[in-house]
Amino acid sequence: MKGLCALRWLAFVVAILVLTPAAFAQTGASSNAAKTQGLATSLSHDLSGVWMQYPDGDVPGVPGMNAVSNRTRPPLTPWGQAKFDAAKPLVGPRAIPGEENNPELRCYPDGPPKLINLPNPFEIVQILGRVLMFFELGHIWREIWTDGRPLPKNPDPSYLGYSVGHWEGDTFVVDTVGFNDKLWDDSYGNPRSDQTHLIERYRRLNHDTLELQITIDDPKAYTKPWVSPPKLHKLEPGWEIAEWFCVLDEDNAYDDAVRKPAGVAPAAK
Repeated sequence: MKGLCALRWLAFVVAILVLTPAAFAQTGASSNAAKTQGLATSLSHDLSGVWMQYPDGDVPGVPGMNAVSNRTRPPLTPWGQAKFDAAKPLVGPRAIPGEENNPELRCYPDGPPKLINLPNPFEIVQILGRVLMFFELGHIWREIWTDGRPLPKNPDPSYLGYSVGHWEGDTFVVDTVGFNDKLWDDSYGNPRSDQTHLIERYRRLNHDTLELQITIDDPKAYTKPWVSPPKLHKLEPGWEIAEWFCVLDEDNAYDDAVRKPAGVAPAAK
């Protein structure tokens, strides 16, 4: 009887020694998986940093400006067509040097979506209840409310509009309304009306890559929503946002010395 008990005790000890490493391995694997998942989740909700868009673009010689893609632009309404026809852009096939009337030439502040379509870096800073975006061009900063408030029903028209944001899984969704109609949607003269509802979807694909997709719902200017393909941006941890203000005297001097002469054919000898 004593021998049988001893054998049972020995079998129990052996089982403990055999199963314990496996149990620890399973626990360790679960713990590591949880840590990895936690890091991934934390990273996916962290958009902070200086971002620069990839240089691929729709128009030859104009790098990067396709976060708002002309390839997917819907037909214009009569109001939109009239505004588009009156626009004289700085770039693209419709540009006529010396005749441009881009609002930025009059030092109007750029606003979204054009502001996030330009080939210039921007910085995202996340604080409690808000996300702040700082743009190099024009030294403009933008406020996106994340405290759960709804969009205002009758916002005062402005250059930047009124923005609120929320998370849908790993995607940060920004809704903006309350724009004025003094600016363009892009650098090619596509109009922006005061009925615009702008939707931006930001998703961090990995540590160094941010994806942005822009949808413009503007029934006054376009016959249906304008949905652009996702645009990639690269993290630039060593960059700082430079000071770039619009100073009319400096802009006029640049026009006279560089921009206008660049579009004029050389004089015949």
